[in-house]
Amino acid sequence: MKTLIENDFILKAICENFDEEIYLVGGAVRDFLNGKTSYDRDLLVLNTDVKEFSKRLAEFFDATFIELDSENEIYRLVLRDKENYLDITKPLNNSIEEDLKHRDLTINSVAVNIRTAELIDVTGGVADFRHGVLRCFDEKAIVDDPLRLLRVFRFQALYGFKIEPQTFEWIKKYRQLLEKPAVERKNYEIIRMFGGNFAHNALLALDEAGLLEDIFPFVCEYKKVTPNTHHHLDLFHHLIETVRQIQIIYDGAPQEVKAHLDAVDFGAQSRLAHLKFAGFLHDLGKFSTWTIEEDGRHRFIKHDDVGAKMAKEFLTRKKFSKKQIAYLTSMIKNHIYPSSVMCAPEVNDKIMMRFVRKMTDDAIDVITLAKADRLSARGEAVSDEMVETNINNLTRLQDFYLAKKDTLNLEKLLSGEEIMAILSIQAGPQLGAIIKELTEAQLNGDVVTREDAEQFVNLIVKKM
Repeated sequence: MKTLIENDFILKAICENFDEEIYLVGGAVRDFLNGKTSYDRDLLVLNTDVKEFSKRLAEFFDATFIELDSENEIYRLVLRDKENYLDITKPLNNSIEEDLKHRDLTINSVAVNIRTAELIDVTGGVADFRHGVLRCFDEKAIVDDPLRLLRVFRFQALYGFKIEPQTFEWIKKYRQLLEKPAVERKNYEIIRMFGGNFAHNALLALDEAGLLEDIFPFVCEYKKVTPNTHHHLDLFHHLIETVRQIQIIYDGAPQEVKAHLDAVDFGAQSRLAHLKFAGFLHDLGKFSTWTIEEDGRHRFIKHDDVGAKMAKEFLTRKKFSKKQIAYLTSMIKNHIYPSSVMCAPEVNDKIMMRFVRKMTDDAIDVITLAKADRLSARGEAVSDEMVETNINNLTRLQDFYLAKKDTLNLEKLLSGEEIMAILSIQAGPQLGAIIKELTEAQLNGDVVTREDAEQFVNLIVKKM
């Protein structure tokens, strides 16, 4: 531990240039215990004006100073590299021991004196971390901040740890308190949970605790859709398995695919986290579209379209961002699309190019979802050969995308004004229809040059 702290250039600089009594606490300590580097450091500072100290520290590091909570004196410093953060506050009643006893989980209740590397562990957090246990030291911690009901499962998703039985009973006892935290705070925990390697385990534990249907009311409908000849699992467990398979596919993916799914493009969390959330939602429309034919065949006609609309309504009500909603609904609406492309009578570059131009930056994501969906549906009518062929075809589509992605920008061959001049028409529905047809023709590869476009719009207007 001492070596890790000494090798941390930020902590070392603080020790060498500031005299205050300072403790590292929370996630950074967990990372150090795990032999990992941490970029997000929580500091407790004793016997000083925390705001004034934080400003001096910000000036020293040329960092951005942010007041997170003036009442509780919590301040954040964002260093110039935008990678390293410091959250600074004072311990409860100016006591490290008392502060640690009031934290959410024992694994988050270990402090380290950054000057001496002395460990302060009054709740048994180090032992719990070593043994893979998630434990609340005091049930009052949950009552004081009900968001901790979700945080427990986020850490389960992150580490794969078991929830200690007494803590699990407290979660069930106080589950109704989850209504209290702001919806935005809950969304943050939900997405971070999906980002964990063991998100599928956390979802099952949430369900066992009775919280999953509180968060996602449609889960009760998931559970009504039974297995069939194409699905060996009921719908609920199919969706949990899809989440698990997405993680497995990611773990074995080429570095270029991993880098794409690691990107944080919206929602302050990775694409992978959002993709696993989409995996849990992708068959949202199945219950509403479920029919059983006379021959016993289960049908879910247009469940992708219905599910996308249902998801948009739910996610909007829950105040997810517009970019998150657009991504998640696109994944749901298009989750069948990659396999449909590769099941065409003749699969050629033109057909695959249309797919990659339509999906653009989301191509890898929806291909990964399609793979996970296929691997999660292994009913008696689905042979190993069918699965292998489907996965190989989807990998072929992914490889094609990776080879062509740098050429995906669809050139604007004619502007709306130019089309109006060529055809002597005014702005209106007709122009919009022509532009749409022209875009489709470009996606298909039927229109490549400006001359092609001029001929195409002249031909289209004659057919209207």
